[in-house]
Amino acid sequence: MTSSNTPSTVDKGLVVSFGEMLIDFVPTESGVSLSESSGFLKAPGGAPANVAIAVSRLGGRAAFVGKLGDDDFGHMLAGILRKNGVDDQGINFDKGARTALAFVTLRSDGEREFMFYRNPSADMLLRPDELNLELIRSAKVFHYGSISLITEPCRSAHMKAMEVAKEAGALLSYDPNLREPLWPSPEEARIQIMSIWDKADIIKVSDVELEFLTGNKTIDDETAMSLWHPNLKLLLVTLGENGCRYYTKDFHGSVETFHVDAVDTTGAGDSFVGALLNQIVDDQSVLEEEERLRKVLRFANACGAITTTKKGAIPALPSDCEALSFLKRQIET
Repeated sequence: MTSSNTPSTVDKGLVVSFGEMLIDFVPTESGVSLSESSGFLKAPGGAPANVAIAVSRLGGRAAFVGKLGDDDFGHMLAGILRKNGVDDQGINFDKGARTALAFVTLRSDGEREFMFYRNPSADMLLRPDELNLELIRSAKVFHYGSISLITEPCRSAHMKAMEVAKEAGALLSYDPNLREPLWPSPEEARIQIMSIWDKADIIKVSDVELEFLTGNKTIDDETAMSLWHPNLKLLLVTLGENGCRYYTKDFHGSVETFHVDAVDTTGAGDSFVGALLNQIVDDQSVLEEEERLRKVLRFANACGAITTTKKGAIPALPSDCEALSFLKRQIET
């Protein structure tokens, strides 16, 4: 079953998001360790799936490619994608492995603590021969992270999908979305994340990821540009409440974000990426014109900020109307 396209979205370019979709279990109380929590709420997530839903919420066309367990949680997640207008033709179900789960808590010291249940989970078992190549070839933008690079056969599926999308003329968008506990070691994470670096047209990293990948604690232009590669069209560094920095071959700068009462930062980066991709999918010339790019990044920052004002990633992703009225209010105040 696929999502129905309204007349306004049917002519839009397709953003295909590849990777993991899982369920985060979030404690019902704050500031406690996972073992101390008395209860958990289930929150659907997974960065690539969040991006697909973010695009769709903003009026764009999105599809998700990945693998879920043939279990209640897997079918629930596929249903959430459909409900949010995301094309599900790229989803496979695995009868032998469960849908990935993650238990996430914010400790009293402010650090997030993760415990993942994927040994292996269905998303890790996606094979190259299971890919919906027709769907991937129809992408104008192909977006992915790095979690799908951790183990085989998913790594090979990732490489194949990326290659097919590139050959078909898609713009490749990469958000590493570092989750250190999932990797065998920090060194392995760095090597694998960088192994596909020079394939991407657009790369977005957070300030924490920039420090991790470069080994440099100073977040400045020189550090960011050490990650530049000749085929890159846009490098973005998100700085949380300090907005974002952008780099192209011809210009660079920064765009401030909007100050809001943040409740939960989960999904803010995915909201930012989804907003950016939806704005450029049908007009990539934006990447070559600084004033237009700054306007798009301001909109993306607004979407990221809105997402922090509600709990959970997917429930907090804004619609186009929400984002535009938020921006209008900011101008008026």
